[in-house]
Amino acid sequence: MARIVLKFGTGVLSRSAGRALDSAQFRRIAAEVADLVRAGHSCVIVSSAAIAAGVHVLGLNRRPEDLPGKQACAAAGQPELMRGYAAAFRRHGLRVAQLLLTHGDIDSRIRRTNAHNTIKRLLAAGDVVPIINENDSVAVEEVRFGDNDRLSAEVADLVAANRLLLLTSSDGLMDAEGRRIPVAKKVSDVLQYVRPDKGEMSVGGMRTKLQAVEYALSRRIPVAILDGRKPGQIAAAVAEKDAGTRFPLPRRSR
Repeated sequence: MARIVLKFGTGVLSRSAGRALDSAQFRRIAAEVADLVRAGHSCVIVSSAAIAAGVHVLGLNRRPEDLPGKQACAAAGQPELMRGYAAAFRRHGLRVAQLLLTHGDIDSRIRRTNAHNTIKRLLAAGDVVPIINENDSVAVEEVRFGDNDRLSAEVADLVAANRLLLLTSSDGLMDAEGRRIPVAKKVSDVLQYVRPDKGEMSVGGMRTKLQAVEYALSRRIPVAILDGRKPGQIAAAVAEKDAGTRFPLPRRSR
């Protein structure tokens, strides 16, 4: 069975223009991930949306633009984010566990080993889904730039994942005519199609996702970029069916 890392972006988990969490999305995502766990797969979630949750918790009209404001929203929103996951997975007899990481945790040999061992023990329980987010209240990299895209690739490497699924608010990558690109052999083949636009609550955009793809592929981890608001995309990607944009592993040269 596979070890799968699933990254859910802010646009996938939020509603009201990103100013509150979407409970219906949490219920559907939990149901689809629970199906994977019942099938014998190990699943690790890397989740954004703590800042969006915090905007609602703190009663703000919009997402702050200053770093302290964003970090305050992350601190207030993270418990709300975890409550959403816990309630949704409880319906399927699954528990969740929270890990807040920074890139420094993964770069440090000792802290990386500790994180790896913690996740390994949680997955060994069989009914626990680890939920990982960057520690946005003290770290700045993902708050400013990446919306957890890079972190998800690093986590996939950390846990020796067989697959990384990036769930976003678009149906994979589109070509110049607006048609979905089902398979891309290399990131360099599709960079020309990356557009600068992104949602109000999004941090990364497609370029940071492709940087995450490139990192994961270099670690021999296949990746798919999927529409996180379309039912059935997760199961289709795990079964290697046509869904989103897939980045399969290149064949090793002999």
